[in-house]
Amino acid sequence: MGQKRSIFEEVNEHTPQKVVQTGGVIDRGTEGARRGIRIWLMALFLLVVLMITVGGLTRLTDSGLSITEWRPITGALPPMSEADWQSEFNKYQEIDQWQIENQWMELPDFKIIYWWEWGHRQLGRLIGMVWALGFLGFLVARQVPKGWTGRLVLIGALGGVQGAVGWWMVSSGVTPGKGITSVASYRLATHLGMAFVILGFIAWYVLLLGRRERDLMQARRNRDSKLYSMSTGLLHVTFIQILLGALVAGIDAGRSYTDWPLMGGQIFPPDAFIIEPMWKNFFENPGLVQFVHRGWGYLLLIFAAVVWRRGLVSANSFTRFAFNTVAVAITLQVMIGVATVLYAAPVEIAIVHQLLAVFVWVLILRAKFLSHYPITTFISKG
Repeated sequence: MGQKRSIFEEVNEHTPQKVVQTGGVIDRGTEGARRGIRIWLMALFLLVVLMITVGGLTRLTDSGLSITEWRPITGALPPMSEADWQSEFNKYQEIDQWQIENQWMELPDFKIIYWWEWGHRQLGRLIGMVWALGFLGFLVARQVPKGWTGRLVLIGALGGVQGAVGWWMVSSGVTPGKGITSVASYRLATHLGMAFVILGFIAWYVLLLGRRERDLMQARRNRDSKLYSMSTGLLHVTFIQILLGALVAGIDAGRSYTDWPLMGGQIFPPDAFIIEPMWKNFFENPGLVQFVHRGWGYLLLIFAAVVWRRGLVSANSFTRFAFNTVAVAITLQVMIGVATVLYAAPVEIAIVHQLLAVFVWVLILRAKFLSHYPITTFISKG
């Protein structure tokens, strides 16, 4: 047995010490589950990012209306014969998009856009299956940490709602005889907005599961409430900009004015309120929709600079670095946005613009998380 020490005895800095960290009651029995669930959620995260990318390319290639029916079960199988293909093509020929814009198409051309939309829907089914199998697996094995069942159910529920919203969006463009050749832009914005909400929840849960409950509780004592509030505001402003971008994409407003910083040689676009009733111009007038998207982007850039300056005075180096990356990403996104306008929104630049929005969204979430749960850094004396 070692020699007893006084509790007031000074320990020499050269005395070897071995520190063993043991999990507390909060973490006991859940560490393995937390790691496994985190990996599963990261896989879902990547699938949702891929879904957003494929969805953007489906829109940019005007493929979204090629499948005119919503068949959640039987629609998983593509046409298996030439007769089946012809049947699908006949259905497409009944809608306005073919009647007005695509009468030049023959069956081989139709197959190209059909595969884009079919792949998009298949990816949605895959995400649903990955969520269901993972959730049921952890549930049956009783490996879901306390308090996490509702959170994981929420992701699945939002995914189901997203599927219904997707068809609600597509159904707005497959009506014949109404002169409609694309989906309603506000429904497209709702669909994209839902995707970012789902992505946000998954990202936040991944961040939470990356640290022990005990560590999170201790970190929260050092949170920067002001910075957390400002980053929350930045997240909301960014979300509105994402929705405005979807409105631009829904009516191809990005190709209406290709000069910058002016629009048609003017600060305010001409004929901004020619549609009656007036409120429809904010959804259907390409010039006004692009103007609002540009203007909100400038406001976002200014607010991001304010939040970044506040983040620089954080006492935690990880938090400062997180807000630095947000500032760089938003600045780059504005530059890509300008390039998208100047080159009339080609597919290559437009999809980069959309993907970068995903990175901006996640980086803001991470900065917000670190302002609420800062990682304490220690400076050791040499």
